[in-house]
Amino acid sequence: MEETTVVIVGAGFAGLAAARALRSRGVDVLVLESANRVGGRAYTERSAAGTPVDLGGQWIGHDHARVTALAAEFGMRLFPTASQGTPVLVDGGRRIGSAPLTTLSAGLAMLRLEVLSRLPFRASSDQVIVADWIAQIPGSRTRRLLEVVLSEALACDLDQVSVGALGAGIRSAGGVRVMLGTAGGAQESLLSGGAGGLADALAAELGPVVHLSRPVTAMTPTAGGVLVDTPSGPIRAIRAIVTAPPPIAAAIAHEPPMPPERLRAQNSTVMGTIYKAVAVYDTPFWRENGYSGEVLDLSGPVPVSFDISPTDGPGHLCVLVPGRAARALDRLSVDDRRNTVLASLADHFGPQTMNPLSWHEKSWHHDPHVGGGYSALPMPGTLHALTREARPTGPIHWAGTETAPQWTGYLEGAVRSGERAAGAILAEIGTLRAAT
Repeated sequence: MEETTVVIVGAGFAGLAAARALRSRGVDVLVLESANRVGGRAYTERSAAGTPVDLGGQWIGHDHARVTALAAEFGMRLFPTASQGTPVLVDGGRRIGSAPLTTLSAGLAMLRLEVLSRLPFRASSDQVIVADWIAQIPGSRTRRLLEVVLSEALACDLDQVSVGALGAGIRSAGGVRVMLGTAGGAQESLLSGGAGGLADALAAELGPVVHLSRPVTAMTPTAGGVLVDTPSGPIRAIRAIVTAPPPIAAAIAHEPPMPPERLRAQNSTVMGTIYKAVAVYDTPFWRENGYSGEVLDLSGPVPVSFDISPTDGPGHLCVLVPGRAARALDRLSVDDRRNTVLASLADHFGPQTMNPLSWHEKSWHHDPHVGGGYSALPMPGTLHALTREARPTGPIHWAGTETAPQWTGYLEGAVRSGERAAGAILAEIGTLRAAT
C-alpha cells in the first residue's frame, strides 16, 4: 500500500498551490487528478500562430496578488487586456450606440446590487431569484442588458441563483466595478503563457508526485489519518485535501457518511454552464475600424465577445456564452456551431471574421472532471451551506475557489484556498509531532 503524509485530490490551481506550500515545508504529498491534464478550470491550447489560447480561466485582476507572484516566479509576464476602440452594443441585429438611457438605467440597477452586497446578510435576499429581481426593473432593453451582463459574469441562467448569492460574489470581488472592470478590475491582465501554462509549470516543479488519470473513488477516516481509494490501489495518509468542485467531490464515497452539514454543502450547489471559444487571426483587424472587440448583443446567439490579443501578437477574439444560449449551441454540429459563432462576430466586424487562422472551443459543462464553470453556485436558499464549505471533516480538508472568502470563483481564490488548507494542515502536523 502506498503511503504519504498528505493526499491532495485535484490538480487545479488550489491543489497545486497546496502541494507546493506543503512541499516547501518538507511535507510529503501525492496529488491525484482524475483528468489526463493539470489545471482544472484553466486550460491552454496553442494557436496556429503559436500563441497560447486560454479556453478556461484567463484573467488576472489588479489585486490578484498570489497569482501575480506565481507568474513572476515562473517567468511569465502579465499584459493588459486590450481596451482601445469602441465597444458595440447590439439589439435585434441593430447597433444602438451607447444607448445612454439603457446604460444609465442598468448602471443604477447595478448600483443597487452594490449597496445590497455591502449590507449585512439577510436570509430573505437568498430567497429572491435574480431573474425575478430583474423582472421588476423598468425597460425591456435595460432588463435584457442586465441579463446579458450578469449571466456572463456568473456563467448561469439567472433563475438558478439568488440575489443573496450574487451579492456575496460581488462582495468577494471587491465590488461591481472591480468584478466587471478591466483596468483596475478583475479582468485587468492576461498571462503571457496562458493560465494553463502556469498550471503546467507548477506541476512540472512538483514532478512525479502529480498523478494524472487517477481518480479518487472513496475516502475512509482511520485511527492514524485517512485511507484514500483509487482504481490503481489505496493510499494511506495522515491528512487529505479535496479541491474538486462540490458537485464533483460528491461522487467520492465516504464511510462513515459525511456529516449532514458537509452533505448540504455538496448537494446544494450546481456548476455554472459556459461555452467558450477563441478565434485567432493574423492581426486584431477590428481595431483598424475603431472597434475594441467587445460586443454586448442583447438578442443574438453570442451575447458577449472580448479582445484578448497578446500585446504584440496575432488577434484573439474570445466569446463567452452562458446558460441557455450555451445549451442551444450544444445542439449544433461542430461545423454549424463554429459558423454560427463566427457569423455573429462577422455581423459586427466584417466578413474576414469568418476565416480565422485557428479556432478553439470548449463547453465546460460537458467536462466530466470539472462539471462546468466558472464555479459551483449555491442553489437559492442555501448560501450558507457553501460558506461552510471550508471547514475540515476529521482528517479531510476542503479547498477550491468556492471555499475562498475573497475572489471566489477566480484563479486567485483557488490559489489562496489551497495555501490556506496547506497552512491548516501544517499546524495540525506540528501539533501531532509535538505530542509524540
